[in-house]
Amino acid sequence: MFVAGERRFGARRERIASPWDGAIVGEVAVGEARDIDEAIERAHAARAQLRDWPVHARAALLQATAERIRARSDELARLIALESGKPIALARAEVVRAALTFELSAGEARSFGGETFPLDLEPRGEGRLGFTVRVPRGVVAAISPFNFPLNLVAHKLAPALAVGAPVILKPAPQSPLTALLLVEWLLELGAPPAALSALHCAPDVAERMVRDERVAVLSFTGSDRVGWHLKSLAGRKHVLLELGGNAPCILDETVDVAALAKPVALAAFAYAGQVCVKAQRILVHESVRAEFERHLLQAARSLPCGDPLDERTLVGPMIDESAAERVSLWIEEARAQGARVLCGGGRSGRLVEPAVLAEVPSKARVCTEEIFGPVATLESWRDFGDVLELCNATRYGLQVGLFTRDLGRALQAVRTLEYGGVIVNDTSAFRIDSMPYGGTKASGIGREGPRSAMEEFTEPRTVVLRPAP
Repeated sequence: MFVAGERRFGARRERIASPWDGAIVGEVAVGEARDIDEAIERAHAARAQLRDWPVHARAALLQATAERIRARSDELARLIALESGKPIALARAEVVRAALTFELSAGEARSFGGETFPLDLEPRGEGRLGFTVRVPRGVVAAISPFNFPLNLVAHKLAPALAVGAPVILKPAPQSPLTALLLVEWLLELGAPPAALSALHCAPDVAERMVRDERVAVLSFTGSDRVGWHLKSLAGRKHVLLELGGNAPCILDETVDVAALAKPVALAAFAYAGQVCVKAQRILVHESVRAEFERHLLQAARSLPCGDPLDERTLVGPMIDESAAERVSLWIEEARAQGARVLCGGGRSGRLVEPAVLAEVPSKARVCTEEIFGPVATLESWRDFGDVLELCNATRYGLQVGLFTRDLGRALQAVRTLEYGGVIVNDTSAFRIDSMPYGGTKASGIGREGPRSAMEEFTEPRTVVLRPAP
């Protein structure tokens, strides 16, 4: 672990095991209350130092980190695959994205700032100049999930460093090794030691920084249950929550549904569906339902499942045994309630076969909750307005995908759908790392993406200048 840049090994260590075969990937120190308390104290004391850290130095660090990530991409991808079970091909894609996230943050650091505004709207304002500057809110507490152990960490660390905010990272307990390696590289490349702490620790220890008033911002990515609980503890902090979803994917009768079956299947099942914007509820116009179903089942059955280090694998294991058991339970619950399992659903240890369910009761958990597994429901619709209402009839609102050649329908969807992102002619899983990204309702508050996060981590300070009398 790292406390204000200082490497520590701690009194206790935990082994990190591969979700695929249980092989030990590495060991990590366990942070205690005293470690996180010291990290908070030293980060809070370093605010002025970090605020005055020049922009050119921030940008140079972020760019150098992007280059280090690219130079050692194979090492990172293998570590991601080993500790998170992510198929190696998808892990490589994550590494590419993380490098871009740092590069984008370097660019934003060079241009990020406030705005000018007129004051002579009435006589009292004559002769005065008004503008804002963006200043760091203070210490950022960053809590990241297991499923993107590099890029979602990058989306917290890079914007914080870009604005000169000290950051304390709690990486995911299942996949902390990649995050700690990244922090080690940042420090080697010249990050001010006071800028960075990273501790693998128990939830009650991490909550100390959520409760501590010296921490100004909480940035959390994970489940809605944990996220909203942490917000309740955060007091006056500025809170950024990137939570879950049960994303719909709508296909109408104007598109080539046969061509879309494979990309929809990938959005639903790749990485065992452990992606918060994965396609979970697939809604197809009744006139093309039969054709799409035939092609979707073929695509789902053909996805290679198994060892994450196999170059062909696209569907690897669930992160742990309890996650695999939960997914199997929800499939069986839906079946007992009248759903038909059109394909998949079998389980061998942590590996769950991609499953497509039809005629699923609307109250079944595979419809109402985030399954975070390789399961998708398939449903028909007739009226476009009705299917939009069905998409909104959920407590989630992260991203939704819509496939249509009808511009009027696309615009109607943008106006109507209560989601943070409406993705037209791509699946709900589409994300470019520069995008403002986040949800509504139970799916969170605030937006990520380098510039968006930099705005979340800072606040405007209004300046009025007048010539001295």
